[in-house]
Amino acid sequence: MDYGKLQALAAECGFNNFGELDAAKLEFLPEVREMCAADKCHMYNHSWACPPACGTLGEMRERAAKYTRGILVQTVAQLEDSFDFEGMTDAAARHKEAFETLRGKLAGLYPEMFPMGAGGCAICPECTYPDAPCRFPDRAVASMEACGLVVSRVCSDNGVKYNHGKDTLAYTAAFLLE
Repeated sequence: MDYGKLQALAAECGFNNFGELDAAKLEFLPEVREMCAADKCHMYNHSWACPPACGTLGEMRERAAKYTRGILVQTVAQLEDSFDFEGMTDAAARHKEAFETLRGKLAGLYPEMFPMGAGGCAICPECTYPDAPCRFPDRAVASMEACGLVVSRVCSDNGVKYNHGKDTLAYTAAFLLE
């Protein structure tokens, strides 16, 4: 795996921070799933890409165990202030677009990759869960948190900056590749 080429590809897709990901350092924690169950984002038990539908922690660990390396990618936004909702929304949209673009490019190189996004799935205006199967099972992606990961810990464990300073926001995603 050539991280230089991966980083160049990530930058080309619109990410402005990235780093190597050591799969052995990933900790899939029940406490994170408990935070999901508190349903502060209103997606718990409402989406195929969120708990409990996205799979158990054991299934996430088993899936990740097939990999040794990957890449972390970030969209880092400078906000006007901590209430800059428009800046947050814009950064989220840019992140999702960059994520989908990079995912498409990586699919040709790593067809068996394990992508983990930021935030809930937003492919469909309304999810079919639980009444019908997912309309796009090949495109739906669980977030790092839905997988049971503490994003700030994944970043620090892999030497990737998470806090970029006052009035900044970093959307982070991961791709396990090899």
